[in-house]
Amino acid sequence: MNAHPEIAADPLTLYDAALRSRLLLGTARYPSPAILAESIRASACEIVTVSLRREAGGGRAGESFWSLIRDLGVRVLPNTAGCRTAKEAVTTAQMARDVFETDWIKLEVIGEEDTLQPDVFGLVEAARALCDDGFKVFPYTTDDLVVAEKLLDAGCKVLMPWAAPIGSGRGVNNAFALRALRAHFPDVPLVVDAGLGAPSHAATVMEMGYDAVLLNTAVSRAGDPVAMARAFGLAVEAGRLACLAKPMTPRDMAEPSTPVIGRPFDGVG
Repeated sequence: MNAHPEIAADPLTLYDAALRSRLLLGTARYPSPAILAESIRASACEIVTVSLRREAGGGRAGESFWSLIRDLGVRVLPNTAGCRTAKEAVTTAQMARDVFETDWIKLEVIGEEDTLQPDVFGLVEAARALCDDGFKVFPYTTDDLVVAEKLLDAGCKVLMPWAAPIGSGRGVNNAFALRALRAHFPDVPLVVDAGLGAPSHAATVMEMGYDAVLLNTAVSRAGDPVAMARAFGLAVEAGRLACLAKPMTPRDMAEPSTPVIGRPFDGVG
């Protein structure tokens, strides 16, 4: 995928990494390793999330998966998926640092089963412990401003608010909250994580001024994951370019795109 010149000159910096792509992909539940690899290539993403539990519990399959990811040349962002307490998340992150040889961690502390909503109290507790331990924490959080402030105070330099529940594909549930979060933290990298189901959803949040999106199910469960991965890559690029171009402000009344003054028959009666 060839980036537009304005996009190429507008890299995203997340902690110690300067990135050209603003799309992050999950690696779970693809039909096959080959389709996963082709989807990553088609998306042009540079970061993929990986669950420690999958890697540690996969035996030879896990070794093959890890080899595939290394061959793609992408940066790995381990996650603490499935953790229900701060202590469990911290322990999982420490194990992931040893397995994947990175101090990056996507921090998840799930508090509610039906929506997979983060336990924000446990999340802040775990984030503080991990930041104090030298981790570069990417917290999966809600769109709550107070929680965001506490995560930043804990040492996080990136926030990853949800748009909707994980895997729901609903798109943006609360546009007001996401816009407020962007406005309150203009200099903090914000990555929309969870709930996006279509490329148009990704373009929408990028037009809002979000810095990147992370998704998994919308690609891995598509009829054609490779084509969908490319579509999301293009949508993210289009949304970012639109944001930089400053979209017009919505109006209540119509405004003619063709001027009335100067028409050839003006004043002829």
